[in-house]
Amino acid sequence: MSRSRVVIEGSDLQPQFLDGLAPLQRKTVLGAATKRRFCANSVATNEGHPADHLFLLTTGLARCFIITEEGRKLLFQWLGPGDLFGTRTVLSIHCAYLLSTETVTDTSVFVWDRPTIRDLIGRYPRLLENGLLTASDYVAWHLTSHIGLVCHTARRRVAQVLVTLARTIGKKVPGGIALHITNEELANAANVTPFTASRMISKWHRNRALVKRRGNVLLVSPERLTCE
Repeated sequence: MSRSRVVIEGSDLQPQFLDGLAPLQRKTVLGAATKRRFCANSVATNEGHPADHLFLLTTGLARCFIITEEGRKLLFQWLGPGDLFGTRTVLSIHCAYLLSTETVTDTSVFVWDRPTIRDLIGRYPRLLENGLLTASDYVAWHLTSHIGLVCHTARRRVAQVLVTLARTIGKKVPGGIALHITNEELANAANVTPFTASRMISKWHRNRALVKRRGNVLLVSPERLTCE
């Protein structure tokens, strides 16, 4: 069942985090935030650092990642306008960020420091409920990813990543849905080798399921991703 969404004035942004708040309450919450901009490829939060700020994307794209002990960078969820990151900031126990977050494109955000967002949650408990719903959505995304890793073929995992990204951060353009992702990033997200991801992309390009461009994919026909 779809939830009603509030809209930030002057934009089409409909963040789940502000669901259920009256217009004046929404204005108060946003008014307590600081507006910031990050250039593309900037790290906004670092895994293991104190969770001192909550971020709400208003424009641009970001993604979560960790660095393994061997120095390998593992990509997790992509984030788009309306999404939160740094959500551990809202907890009563002061803890660390679970993941790092980096911007993919030039990005604008609303930012609340920990004392401010904790005070707002005390005044408007619905914010905490909305934050938990967002966390639940992220867990569901990771659960689907783990099931795919255990049960699905490499082809299906790559297709699933493309379809999920199209639904969450894709931009509708003439001819299809544009995704800002490289073959290497796609391989990382689907847990396949870059060679496998490149081979799948080339095959789907030939059957016109997508068009590959430098650093981008135009998804033309998602249903053809599963065609032999």
